[in-house]
Amino acid sequence: MRGEHSDWAVGLALRASIDCNHQKREPGGTRVARQGVERRLAAILSADVAGYSRLMSEDEAGTLATLKSHRAEFIDPEIANHGGRIVKLMGDGALVEFPSVVDAVECAVAVQRGMAERNGNIPDDERIAFRIGVNLGDIIVEGDDIYGDGINVAARIQEIAAPDGICISGDVYRQVRGKTDADFDDLGEQEVKNIPEPVSVYRWTDAAADPTAATARALPLPDKPSIAVLPFTNMSDDAEQEYFSDGITEDIITELSRFSGLFVIARNSSFAFKGESVDVKRIAQELGVRYVLEGSIRRTSNRLRINAQLIDKESGSHIWAERYDRELKDIFDLQEEITRNVVGSIAPQIEMAEMERIRRVGITKFSSYDLALRAQALLYDGLRMGNPDVTQQAIDKTKESLEQDPRNVHALWIQAMAYFDQYLYRWSADPDEALNHAWAAVERLFEIDSSNAHAYMMRGLIHHFRGEHDEAVADYRRAHALNPNFAMNIFMMAMCESLTGFTEEARKHAELGLRLSPRDMAIWLGVAYLALAQASFADGDLENTKEWGKLAIQFHPKAPIRRALMIACCGHAGDFDEAARQAAELKAFAPDFLPSIFRGDMTLYKSPEPNALLVDGLRKAGFGEQSPGREPH
Repeated sequence: MRGEHSDWAVGLALRASIDCNHQKREPGGTRVARQGVERRLAAILSADVAGYSRLMSEDEAGTLATLKSHRAEFIDPEIANHGGRIVKLMGDGALVEFPSVVDAVECAVAVQRGMAERNGNIPDDERIAFRIGVNLGDIIVEGDDIYGDGINVAARIQEIAAPDGICISGDVYRQVRGKTDADFDDLGEQEVKNIPEPVSVYRWTDAAADPTAATARALPLPDKPSIAVLPFTNMSDDAEQEYFSDGITEDIITELSRFSGLFVIARNSSFAFKGESVDVKRIAQELGVRYVLEGSIRRTSNRLRINAQLIDKESGSHIWAERYDRELKDIFDLQEEITRNVVGSIAPQIEMAEMERIRRVGITKFSSYDLALRAQALLYDGLRMGNPDVTQQAIDKTKESLEQDPRNVHALWIQAMAYFDQYLYRWSADPDEALNHAWAAVERLFEIDSSNAHAYMMRGLIHHFRGEHDEAVADYRRAHALNPNFAMNIFMMAMCESLTGFTEEARKHAELGLRLSPRDMAIWLGVAYLALAQASFADGDLENTKEWGKLAIQFHPKAPIRRALMIACCGHAGDFDEAARQAAELKAFAPDFLPSIFRGDMTLYKSPEPNALLVDGLRKAGFGEQSPGREPH
């Protein structure tokens, strides 16, 4: 069963096999059955019903009846006409045998052409449309089961196909070239989910039905995360509500464009697909993007429901999906709220998907952008593990990236953050020098892009720990003005405000960040809870400090400030056992952090009162001006 955020395209699957009898062959041409298990070369045809879940949710009985009619009246007879035989029905489809790979391809073409005729007068949103993939590869037959890479590749190729389309592997193309009247377009090497090596794919172009299809080519991907926002579909009975769905779409495009690290397709290009049946793979290829955001809006009486989903075109899978149910009050406030929620959620999801893609793909030569992504992944790994060596590897990767492209702003802000982590965790032999390196990276970032929100965020962070608190707050707020949907900056701004005396603003911004990006990386969610803990501590509310501190540690255990706050709270409460446990955890990844507070190397709060409360709590817990190795007494 596919996940609830998958393509929802389960339904009919047709798989063709070249040689279906189980007889034993002699060596030479040889198929040998051993203990009921048989391996053989087979042509596999895989197909699904595009949008099957949507069709079922809208009209289950009608969809099943229509599909049954197509099978009985057309598809099953077409399989028989090409020598096929249905072997086995499964939860998501069926297995079918054909006498040859040519028969499998010709059957696929006949099915798609015939379905085009049968769907001729049916509205797009009610049509049964198949996606078909054909592969030639090894399968394993064990009893009634058929499995193996040959079937897996066919299924993944099918996901690349458009509704009403066919994709075939390079091996199939070489077998059928010149033997059928079907024309195929070379899509090149395609990375497909769960298949380690790229697969050569060809797309069927039925020039007679669509003269432009044969000339359509996939655009190359840009060297940064790329996204197209398709016009949200108006599912309301009232056609006049089109203005609202179009407005939501335009606002999302505008707000995503504020992220300098994203390549966002312009409104006019996205709206060229308005009213079409959504074929994410084809649209992504034509627009040259990796990610597609699609959605729908349904308005009834005083209620509004919005569905949105972010799709990775490489795998065809959903990497994020959400539903928003709201009461209609002020329509423009509602439009702004939905836009901010969608944008604040999908931006970090794209970031995480990009890092995972670079981890997953075996690349021998990395571009500057790829290296920056690898550095970012190492940065977060170093923080999660509390590992200084991994953080140094992140810095090294940024240097490699900048050697290829000295103007790579992504590499520069990652480098600044990694150097800052060396300073904060006291992982550098000279922490102040590490902070200076972070400052130099930020200055270079400003030289390249003076309106970059990451630049202001990083400069604000450094200002704060240099004791330049007013400048820090100003930089965070400037970054927020440049991009109000930049969740990471909102989390960091809340942290800074909680240490600078703006405790109410810190609470408001921490809650805003959690609302905008509730599925952000655990590290940044932990920063939001840290801000709430720091604000409570500044107000002298030690009980709430402990509660928020526990959450902050839960989301990011290898972080020093939240551990120090917990130790101080325990010291004031006389809970010395818990203080010792927290201190042991802190010492494991940042042994010089507490000593640096007592030496005056590290001052957290702008106001002297919460700093004095912190130091007093640490002393009560058994800590003073001791060396890194000294245990609490």
